[in-house]
Amino acid sequence: MALLISRSTTRSWSFSDRSNELIGGFAMHDLAQGSYIERAEPIIFIGDSGTDKTHLLSGLAVAACRQKRRVRFTTAAGLVNELVEAKQQLQLGRVLARWARYDLIALDEVGYVPLAEVGVEFLFQIIAERAEKAAVILTTNLPFSEWTQVIPNARLCKSLGDRITDRAHIVETSSESYRFRRAHDKRKSRNPKEP
Repeated sequence: MALLISRSTTRSWSFSDRSNELIGGFAMHDLAQGSYIERAEPIIFIGDSGTDKTHLLSGLAVAACRQKRRVRFTTAAGLVNELVEAKQQLQLGRVLARWARYDLIALDEVGYVPLAEVGVEFLFQIIAERAEKAAVILTTNLPFSEWTQVIPNARLCKSLGDRITDRAHIVETSSESYRFRRAHDKRKSRNPKEP
């Protein structure tokens, strides 16, 4: 939880002040109530870089922590690296059991870094074991049709996509980067005559 808190404190997370805000057709306040966790429904944030996917994922994870739920936040690459290392140290069963105890896994950056086949197998194992039992939130910058760019085994890619999208809340964020918009607005405020 320490990593999650340090990431989220850079911005105030209170869904109540944005309770009417719809993102991708979903009211974030409603998702923050956590009923998706009780129903073991995944949430997938899809969008280009800089469109608040990690921010939204962190906010929902913090909301779950405030509800006294066990939450783990990591990147897809971080999860894969942890599991590969556990296998090398003959600790894979113990590490997988620890991951299974979380009420919610918040998995960031699926699709940013190509994953080796063994890594994809571990990722699939985590997702498959949680299907209809425990919640997962993930972010991705790729539409599902392009996941084969980072998951080269087409059969495994299809199975992973099938498991994670079953009963999922799929939230499409905007395509305009807030970082780009912020930099543009800052530059414009310095030189108001620029378009």
